Amino acid sequence: MRTFVLALLPAAALALLMWLMAAHRVLPGDWPAWPFDPARMNLQQILLAFGLMPRGAIALVAGVALGLSGALLQAVLRNPVADPTTLGISGGAQLGLVIATILAPGLLEHGRWPVALTGAGLAAGLVMAIGARRAFAPVTMVIAGMMVAMTASAIATAITLARGEYLLSLVIWNGGSLVQQDWSGVRILALVLAVCGIAAALLARPLRVLSLGAAGAQGLGMNVAAVRFAAVVVAVVLAAAVSAELGLIGFVGLAAPALARTLGARTMGQVLAMAPLIGALTLSICDGVVMTLAGATGEMFPTGALTGLIGGPLLIWLLPRLRGSTPPGTEAGEGPGARLARPGRVLAGLGASIIALIVVLVWIGRIPGGWAVLDWDSFRAFLPLRLPRLVAAGAAGALLALAGAVLQRLTANPLASPEVLGVSGGASMGYAITLYLFTAPGQGVLSIGTMLGGALALGLVANYARRRDMPAERVLLAGVAVSAMAAALLSAIMATGSTQSWQVLAWLSGSSSKVGPAQAATLAGLAGVMLAAVWLARRWLQVLPLGGEVAAGVGLPLIRARLALIGLAGVATGAATVLVGPLSFVGLMAPHLARRIGLARAQDHVLGAALIGAILMIAADFGARMAGFPYELPLGLFASLLGAPWLIWLMMRMRR
Repeated sequence: MRTFVLALLPAAALALLMWLMAAHRVLPGDWPAWPFDPARMNLQQILLAFGLMPRGAIALVAGVALGLSGALLQAVLRNPVADPTTLGISGGAQLGLVIATILAPGLLEHGRWPVALTGAGLAAGLVMAIGARRAFAPVTMVIAGMMVAMTASAIATAITLARGEYLLSLVIWNGGSLVQQDWSGVRILALVLAVCGIAAALLARPLRVLSLGAAGAQGLGMNVAAVRFAAVVVAVVLAAAVSAELGLIGFVGLAAPALARTLGARTMGQVLAMAPLIGALTLSICDGVVMTLAGATGEMFPTGALTGLIGGPLLIWLLPRLRGSTPPGTEAGEGPGARLARPGRVLAGLGASIIALIVVLVWIGRIPGGWAVLDWDSFRAFLPLRLPRLVAAGAAGALLALAGAVLQRLTANPLASPEVLGVSGGASMGYAITLYLFTAPGQGVLSIGTMLGGALALGLVANYARRRDMPAERVLLAGVAVSAMAAALLSAIMATGSTQSWQVLAWLSGSSSKVGPAQAATLAGLAGVMLAAVWLARRWLQVLPLGGEVAAGVGLPLIRARLALIGLAGVATGAATVLVGPLSFVGLMAPHLARRIGLARAQDHVLGAALIGAILMIAADFGARMAGFPYELPLGLFASLLGAPWLIWLMMRMRR
């Protein structure tokens, strides 16, 4: 406890100092007197009394709420990396509010927090349902939560991009802005916190008993399901209330309990008491940094983006502390599939289907009067416009699927994909960094930067996991942490309103409308080169799923093989990400479909996955153009809407 106090006092002093510096810039002297009366105050006094003061107060209240929410979730699930962000609760609240704001504003007449609570509750229920089928294994719970959060974010982004009039405000709000205009938000959050704080105090003793384990708690006569449900409900209400008032504030609920335990908290009561205080100071310090940077540079970005940048490294740091990981080999996914005796016929059929699909989709389309089939002259006129984008979409889908198949064989885990292993996140960071390093970078420079970012991210994740001898599921979770950092970085960039932010936003939409013949040919050629490389590495891909010891025993150059396959997957993902954007789930779906139709050998599996990925992305490109005619929906995000049901279905089928 002494360590806690010694650390708490300097942190509190730092938070107060940064707030006073911001207040002094707004109003050097003559502060307003209580009670605040706008009629007797000048503009600077109003800004201080109704802007900066409630902002400082709501940072404390929201930090307490998130710290308590994270502590409850970690206690009830016995999971040191559980919090509203990693379990998808905040993402569900975000999606609910975006849908209500754009599609059903009438739902907001009684306030935002009931809508946020509904979205957060549905997301939490889905994650808990997936976790219950795996006995709430920590790694499975967090992977499920982060994937639900990524899916919710993709849907919310697609809806936001479709309504330009809400674009900038929703981008800033989704980033987690603490800007206030009055004290109403503080009052609402304080009321919710008071009620939930009483509930948490009543749950402290049952949670202490539950810390013995579900079997032990049941042996003492506890209703484990009821206690678990009550704790999750309190945590969801706290997180939803914060999301309703401030937007997406990430990872404070993860950091606060972890720091509390690091500073000496041992009992359940100590964690529940210390985590809210640490959460309040963490969010206050982050907001103070944002206000200090705003004063120095004249730019403002949401505080939630800064907490997100902190959360990724923190999650990676906590990974070695995870317990209860699923034993190797138990992630059976969909179970064994059929094995084709003559896969060549199926592969030839898939190739012919791609050609037929391209011809048909070039020939048909929508006009203001409805659907139409082009005549021969119109077909020839539209062919140079439609063919390159269809070829590029197909090549991008093939590259993503190829990367997903390689990663699933490399990690022996059916949930591995470029989106999950952080490859897409690293490619996103490479794209953003390239925009800032070069003045008006061309497509070639952006492609190289994106590919390098993807390969570097996957290399860092794999090296981190290898040095700590982590099982495959831990590798996935490290990749999810990289994706979280990338999402926070992109959120911070977009919220600045700079030229680069609009370029990032346009790229996130994943449109193929500007693809020309040269880019389409380049992507198609790269896909061919990657497939040839996979063919040369087919023996590696056949042996690696059997485990490192078996691979080394048959003479496989293990380190060189892994590095080569990591580089191949990173380059393939980076090249496709330039066109599609960072999220599509094609890399997850296509390898599974290939395996289910009986393509078992490594070379057949990867080639079949690439062909299926091409079909999926060509169909997504057509759907993105036609679903919102005459406006075009985002290509990558439209593909993610196809992939989300598949992901949820796949995880629900997994059993312990």
